[in-house]
Amino acid sequence: MTSLSLRSAGGVDHLQDPADGKNPVVTKSTAAEDSNLLRQDISQNEVPEEELRILRRIPDKIPWTAFLVAAVELCERFTYYGLSGPFQNYIQNPYKGPGVPGAIGKGQSAATALSSFFQFWCYLTPILGAIIADQYLGKYNTIIIFSVVYMLGLSILLCTSLPIAIENGVALGGLVAAMIIIGLGTGGIKSNISPLIGDQIKSKKPWVKILKSGERVVVDPALTVQRVYMIFYLCINVGSLSAIATTELELHVDFWAAYLLPLCMFVVGFVVLLVGRKYYVVKPPKGSVIIHAFKALWIGLINKGNMNAAKASYQAEHGGKHKIEWDDHFVEELKRALVACKVFAYLPIYWICDQQMLNNFVSQAATMELHGIPNDLMQNIVPLTIIIFIPICDRLIYPLLRKIRIPFKPMSRITMGFFCASTSMAYAAVIQHLIYNAPPCYDAPLKCQASQGGAIPNRVHVALQTPSYLLIGFSEIFASITGLEYAYTKAPTSMKSFVMSLYLVTIALGAALAIALSPTAEDPKLVWMYAGLAIASFIAGIFFWMLFHRYNATEEEMNALEAEQSSSDEEEKATDEVNKSPVSP
Repeated sequence: MTSLSLRSAGGVDHLQDPADGKNPVVTKSTAAEDSNLLRQDISQNEVPEEELRILRRIPDKIPWTAFLVAAVELCERFTYYGLSGPFQNYIQNPYKGPGVPGAIGKGQSAATALSSFFQFWCYLTPILGAIIADQYLGKYNTIIIFSVVYMLGLSILLCTSLPIAIENGVALGGLVAAMIIIGLGTGGIKSNISPLIGDQIKSKKPWVKILKSGERVVVDPALTVQRVYMIFYLCINVGSLSAIATTELELHVDFWAAYLLPLCMFVVGFVVLLVGRKYYVVKPPKGSVIIHAFKALWIGLINKGNMNAAKASYQAEHGGKHKIEWDDHFVEELKRALVACKVFAYLPIYWICDQQMLNNFVSQAATMELHGIPNDLMQNIVPLTIIIFIPICDRLIYPLLRKIRIPFKPMSRITMGFFCASTSMAYAAVIQHLIYNAPPCYDAPLKCQASQGGAIPNRVHVALQTPSYLLIGFSEIFASITGLEYAYTKAPTSMKSFVMSLYLVTIALGAALAIALSPTAEDPKLVWMYAGLAIASFIAGIFFWMLFHRYNATEEEMNALEAEQSSSDEEEKATDEVNKSPVSP
């Protein structure tokens, strides 16, 4: 097949036949039918295998609607991290006690358990949001509904954090109610906002482009998805810097002020979501797709794991008794999604390490010399690390690796994330050992008489925590961003939200493990807790690589299924339009 290459320069579109190097020109003044033909040829273009192998690859231009979706996510994450940042102090420390701020006074173990429950709940509820979106309402409408639920939970949290509410003992009940409602809201948003930004990418097949320098390159949709999710994650972490503001408000004003700011920012994001409605690429739900998926899985299961048995062609050939309501391509996509689910199975071990920055690292900082800064401010080193290093990875490191032909594909990146998290936990264990060997309270920080009621911490500078946070930030660039990317690219076209929710459930399982581990989150057991997490993450990383590194070799083959489905959908749409058009007499 002759391959076509497209470039645009000086208002003229050029089509190039790489076989003879000639450049027939199609001007923008060509008749409308010629323009339609041009677009059709490009959409059907297949890049020769040799060019795919030897040409440099680049991402496509990012649609501006993707940035709009990212802005909505920024506001939602500003809200989420802004309200959860003060949780550890809010739950752990007594109201108007000495030292760091507090409200409920339930201690570190209870605070860690409750904040881990909140994490668990927030990342379990995406399944509900995904089912509603994929089966009934679509992504956009589901996000709107759950945003209203979110705002209700924020209002409850704000009202029950007022001084009068804390003094009358309703803060704990209000917090639990708010956590449940906010968890529903954020879950319904998270499973749909991530695939919604991926839906804004229109190009699904690789194509050849001629740069202004004359270089021929392959525009790779996989790299476009990778860049989109790096931008998406960058916005998440810009939003998460809200914890800087809310922890300062907690320290210098009160908790109600720390929770008012996230509510205001969420309203801003909701307005952006409403205003951008007519510009987003919004794909309608496909009805019973999730039911079909489970039926296909059941057929595969009763046929000894043979998913091909769920294909209509297989049933016809073997005289099957099952009624098949989907095509063979859907089963191929489902098999690809099962690969993603196997990959996700190891991630809870990674997430339990990652979540330490939200609870036990905060409590660890409270036992160190703070020199006037809030103990829950240090966690913001993670988003700052991500904000600084995402552009460096996207614009420098990853392109350089591609240029020198060193592939750094999804399984490699996730494995690196495990090892970074392991190193972070090992370093935290060392810091905890230093704390336990420092006066005045040694392995009972803030609890001995010399601490003057918890006012004097052990003599270890809080800045020593910095490498732990840096390593967690690096681990998220490698593991978390790649997880989002993998969940989107490996999901069936009509099940993007559902597969994304399964990825998010791994975070919930990590939080569940953290809850189980919370009895060890107390002095003097913390050194062993951190050391155990370091060992677990390191071993998980080794097993992960041994089991899944082979999927790096089939990455392009699996991604090609998306392009095939996209072409099929375009052909079906074009046929429908022809059938609907009036027939000339």
